[in-house]
Amino acid sequence: MLAYMRDTMKKKLLFVIPSLLAGGGQKSLINLLSQIDYQRFEVDLLLFSKTGAFMNAIPKEVQVVALTYHHPAFAEHLAKSVTTLIAHRQFKLAYARLMFAALNRFVRNTASSEQYSWEYLKRSFGTLDREYDVAIGYLEKSSIYYIVDRVKAAKKIGWIHTNYADSGMIASMDEPYFKQLDKLVTVSEECARSLKETFTELTDNITVIQNIVSPRIIKSESNREPSVLQKFDGEFTNIITVARLSHEKGIDMAINACSLLVNQGYKVKWYILGDGAEREALENQIVALQLQDTFILLGIQENPYPFIKNADMYVQPSRYEGKSIAIDEAKILNKPIVVTNYESAKDQITDGVNGLLVEMSDVGISKGIEVLINQFELRESFIQSLAEEQMGTEEEVYKLYDII
Repeated sequence: MLAYMRDTMKKKLLFVIPSLLAGGGQKSLINLLSQIDYQRFEVDLLLFSKTGAFMNAIPKEVQVVALTYHHPAFAEHLAKSVTTLIAHRQFKLAYARLMFAALNRFVRNTASSEQYSWEYLKRSFGTLDREYDVAIGYLEKSSIYYIVDRVKAAKKIGWIHTNYADSGMIASMDEPYFKQLDKLVTVSEECARSLKETFTELTDNITVIQNIVSPRIIKSESNREPSVLQKFDGEFTNIITVARLSHEKGIDMAINACSLLVNQGYKVKWYILGDGAEREALENQIVALQLQDTFILLGIQENPYPFIKNADMYVQPSRYEGKSIAIDEAKILNKPIVVTNYESAKDQITDGVNGLLVEMSDVGISKGIEVLINQFELRESFIQSLAEEQMGTEEEVYKLYDII
């Protein structure tokens, strides 16, 4: 009888991610949470910061866990944080806050700065009281470090959403954490290959679970009015990109490519859905090239699908990716696609069959767009090929069940 009761009790899962700011990993988590069988699993979600475009998309069955100890004070702006911590006689933690700020300011590589600064950030977290059957660090670096250092769980899983070799992360800092995981999940075969080549001793622990996308939901949402009413001009070729405004997404190259097209006499308008740390620098670049009416940063849109559906083509100008959810979404909406030839791009695009893979440069991107503008039959062949692809990945959730 007792054995039967244990078998039928819900397993307790914890997902950890820093925030739900717009990004591929964050959207991937929301899509995964929407597919979980809540008759079988009790799910908690821990966020370092309860912010982001996807907060309203958390399924109602998911319990958002409150952070304990001194993290709320630690997360304040530097001056306020240090003042508050000193007022509460948390002198060692105030020192940790200063070191955390210094590392994030002076370590130029943003990927490794998060790795270096974890030693100080973790001091602001207490160990969670609740014990879990499975804890999942759903984003590389801090999410994984947190479940190793601060969570009690029978099984621990780390999730990598990028191509590790291109990410700028320091393997020697990750390896001690990865060795304490029961499984290391990544999102494509190319990303798995990169991990296996970097962490040769962990090969048997690395597995692939693709990002979950639902064609039914995407197509339904694409028929809604955009939250920002943006009527595309039929006299122009309207290009769409969904991306965080950060170096790896290559928006700076896209701006230069747009300038090349305009200077050659092409009538284009290029819209970017997303936000990020490089916004000011990109805005200055747009002004310098006099593209204010041509290259348009629309910011984060809660529903990007009407924009993708109504555009003439989708362009992904990234320097590297794991597996881009935005590309899968554009494929589901049958958009002609141009993608820079980063290592994992071929996991999603077969060059000349369902899209174009182009050189990772301003010129390469502009030439790919130029080909699609001028070759109507090629565009139509891509659309037809995409319409015939089976794109739904909802059943990937069963791979997670198997690990659990």
